[in-house]
Amino acid sequence: MGYFSISDLEQLSGVKAHTIRVWEQRYGILTPARTATNIRTYCEDDLRRLLNVATLCDRGYRISKVASLSEADLSTAVLAGNDAAHNYCQRVNGLLAAMLAMDECQLVHLLDQAIQQLGLEEAILRVAYPFLQRIGIMWQAGTVNPAQEHLITNLLRQKMLAGTDALPPVSPASARRWVLFLPEREMHELALLFMNYVLRARRHHVLYLGQNLPATELKAVCASYQPHAVLTVMTAVPERDEVGHFVQQLRTYCPGTELYLYGPLAQLDFPLPPETTRLSLITDFIALVEAGVESAEA
Repeated sequence: MGYFSISDLEQLSGVKAHTIRVWEQRYGILTPARTATNIRTYCEDDLRRLLNVATLCDRGYRISKVASLSEADLSTAVLAGNDAAHNYCQRVNGLLAAMLAMDECQLVHLLDQAIQQLGLEEAILRVAYPFLQRIGIMWQAGTVNPAQEHLITNLLRQKMLAGTDALPPVSPASARRWVLFLPEREMHELALLFMNYVLRARRHHVLYLGQNLPATELKAVCASYQPHAVLTVMTAVPERDEVGHFVQQLRTYCPGTELYLYGPLAQLDFPLPPETTRLSLITDFIALVEAGVESAEA
């Protein structure tokens, strides 16, 4: 079980530390343990309860009323009112609480609800990405375990694959053609899957090669498919001191194409070859694709 400081709770829940202390002292919302130096520490159950309390308070419930609810009643109240389309913070808090409980049914319900009400793209941008950022904070604090992270990753992967499969097919003869892949040994696929959906939803044709592709394979792929653009996401691979060399190799394997780089390693300081673009934000990528659609229709 993970342990959190009050600043961790503030970051993860969006509730100010001062407010947490007031709720704790006046209403008994949380019962933290104390270190030998009298510093509050909180467990996963405390975080899950705080997330549920914050969700109800955001909906207009009085804290005095929420504090009187049992755990079962608190969970029931949270589930009963999560139907406003743009309550992004509430949705993220709900997902975090369900993840901490390893409640797969609730996670699926919340994700399906967000996708139904917002559409897949907005649900990923407004709910899933902030949710994953909160999980990143928990990783840094050592308070999320691999099983929780794998559960979330695989559920999001399933939703994006299902959404992509539901899109109408696109002919490569009449569309802008893209190759999407992850470098050899790279397994962090969520961003690439989302980019695949964004492209296909805008009637681009995508040759999706997925995880763990040896870069040498791109030479034959580009020769036969003749893509307009190649895109890769570099999260953990290659090694930091090898990124520049890797990108130069990609440029030689895919001559005459636009090369796009995304991910943490793409932001390192290394010289970019010609016709190579570094994408800092996922919204930069969406704007790029939108501009391509507009120019094709002009």
